[in-house]
Amino acid sequence: MGKPKLERQLADNEAKAVHKMIRVSPQKLNLVAQLIRGKKASRALSDLEFSSKRIAATVRKCLQSAIANAENNHDLDVDSLIVAEAHVGHSIVMKRFMARGRGRASRIQKPFAHLTIIVREVEEEEAA
Repeated sequence: MGKPKLERQLADNEAKAVHKMIRVSPQKLNLVAQLIRGKKASRALSDLEFSSKRIAATVRKCLQSAIANAENNHDLDVDSLIVAEAHVGHSIVMKRFMARGRGRASRIQKPFAHLTIIVREVEEEEAA
């Protein structure tokens, strides 16, 4: 008697993972997301492992989640996965005030971001 089940929005050879409320500015997160777009999943994981950016560990965790979703939920082959999409969205911005010189105060903004990673299974000749 409930609502009908929604159709799957992704293709049958895709899986995704979403990480919300990451405490970093979207601009900085997008720099790390650019690092992995279009690469094979194994290569993207190793690039994130040795990245010097602080947020790379969080992006790596999200990518591992997308790979696990592909393997366990959608029965995709892990060795033939590529990072099809990695996009960053804005979230809330906390506003704080900080004491400044001469009795003044200034506003400090602490932004949050969302990260969505979609992995796609491709044929071996396409992945190379």
